[in-house]
Amino acid sequence: MPARLLLLGDVCSGAGRDALADVLPGLRRWTRADLVVVNVENAAGGYGINHKIAQEILDAGVDVLTTGDHAFDRKDAWRCFDDIPRLLRPLNFPAGAPGRGSLLVELEGFSVGVVNLVGRVFMKPLDCPFERGLAAVEELRRRTRVILVDFHAEATAEKQSMGWFLDGKVSAVLGTHTHVQTADETVLPGGTAYLSDVGMCGAFDSVLGMSKDDSLQRLLRGLPYRLHPALGDPRVSGALVEVDEATGRATSIERIQVHAGPHEPEPNQPPAPGVE
Repeated sequence: MPARLLLLGDVCSGAGRDALADVLPGLRRWTRADLVVVNVENAAGGYGINHKIAQEILDAGVDVLTTGDHAFDRKDAWRCFDDIPRLLRPLNFPAGAPGRGSLLVELEGFSVGVVNLVGRVFMKPLDCPFERGLAAVEELRRRTRVILVDFHAEATAEKQSMGWFLDGKVSAVLGTHTHVQTADETVLPGGTAYLSDVGMCGAFDSVLGMSKDDSLQRLLRGLPYRLHPALGDPRVSGALVEVDEATGRATSIERIQVHAGPHEPEPNQPPAPGVE
């Protein structure tokens, strides 16, 4: 049987967390996933992650948590990345940042490397994701051929470039960050599964998981309206990749989107610094 790797997109606030908890047990049985990776950089009120929420998502049956440009938005997140081994921050943060950006997960009979990278186009000017990513991949390949890369980036061109750059070196390059699932899934010639964005886990009656009204006020009036998480039409989005364990080559990739039950409002969370 091939290895089956499931990456679920950005969990956005309470609606995304509840949708994930509702859907994940059945989704894991249906996909027969050996490894479930979830991006949680928007899990705490739409901005960042905290210790309590990270642990709750792991306890729900997730194996590895990845993040992105909002990784350190909340003050207690700094401690999270050192305290929780399976919570990753982007590898290409400069040296000295808390936590780690890659991980080797031991499963029954084989192991999987997970690498978390963040882009630089229209994003923060961090270290080069190509150079830092390749070094991490080469290190992991000494121990496993099955490697999943979460590339958290804004620009489609940068994501596609990373796919071609790592083709034949990793099992999958899957994009996160935009919250909109793309339809360009493919297995590249070297055996790397690719998708520009796996989508989000959150309320789809929204603008990227946040209130439509708040988002429209920002755009129509040009004023810094505070964005609040939306609630309606919660869904879980991601991608499932099948991989030959011996070679690390992907044999298939499938987009996934599952509707969840209705979501109840969560207690108000204070905004993260600098996001009003």
